Amino acid sequence: MIIYGINPVREALRAGRATAVGVSRRADPRLDEILRLAASRRVPVERLDAADLDRATDGAAHQGVMAELARAPEQTVRDLVAAAAGPPLLVVLDGIEDPQNLGAILRVADAAGVHGLVRQARHAAPLAGAAAKASAGAVAHARVATVVNVARAVEELKALQVWTIGLASDAPRTLYDVDFTLPTAVVLGAEGTGLRRLVRERCDLLAAIPMGGHVDSLNVAAAAAVVLFEAVRQRLCRPRVGG
Repeated sequence: MIIYGINPVREALRAGRATAVGVSRRADPRLDEILRLAASRRVPVERLDAADLDRATDGAAHQGVMAELARAPEQTVRDLVAAAAGPPLLVVLDGIEDPQNLGAILRVADAAGVHGLVRQARHAAPLAGAAAKASAGAVAHARVATVVNVARAVEELKALQVWTIGLASDAPRTLYDVDFTLPTAVVLGAEGTGLRRLVRERCDLLAAIPMGGHVDSLNVAAAAAVVLFEAVRQRLCRPRVGG
């Protein structure tokens, strides 16, 4: 899997997932850091002309650097829940096909300390290229379970005692009515279409972001940020036993 851009390649090196790096021949102090990281981790580096980088990245904005990213170890839904330190906070992606949105969600999830993401194998943006660039490198650190069926994954989360909260603009309650201190999975649907019917029906409850302006919805990545940082706020403000 090829990734490109200074932040994605740097984070892939830091995470120990870059297996080879291609760097522009031009002088750039930001690329010098990439070279030092690669040397410290004994990752092979090849100096490339701009035309070679353009071809390898299909003309993307590569910033003079690309890398091969080793495939992350396969995760299951149960793995994500079991590995969480404290009550799990997970994100389930239902039909997110725009790589820019996927990357932005990965970046937000990393910032919020999310324990893992669940995505569908088909009809989903790949975890490479444009998504990796948009994630600012968060893709290299993310724990992701890729499933065949999102609706069944939601059922599995419920069986593992994780509350599944579907985000829907027509929900009867708002996200501020939800207790995010419990083990929680936030289920996000694609822009425009939202959650698919079966996924929506399987969620424990639906919640909306209250909208006070003229537009009636947010970009899905912006919506993810609103919901996840409400969860962070609640968890930070949770009274400590004996405190």
